[in-house]
Amino acid sequence: MKTKFAASVLYALLYAQGLLGFAGLASVLLRDRAHADELAVVSEVPSGPSLLVVR
Repeated sequence: MKTKFAASVLYALLYAQGLLGFAGLASVLLRDRAHADELAVVSEVPSGPSLLVVR
């Protein structure tokens, strides 16, 4: 009986570790994607003189 309980606890811990690993990988990939989008927006801003004239 104790071995079945120990095995189920071990499986639960391994399952939780797998979920945490997947969540960590997803967060890294989404963070890199957000930074890439931010760099694309910044690069679209014209760097020359402004066309707006203030009177």
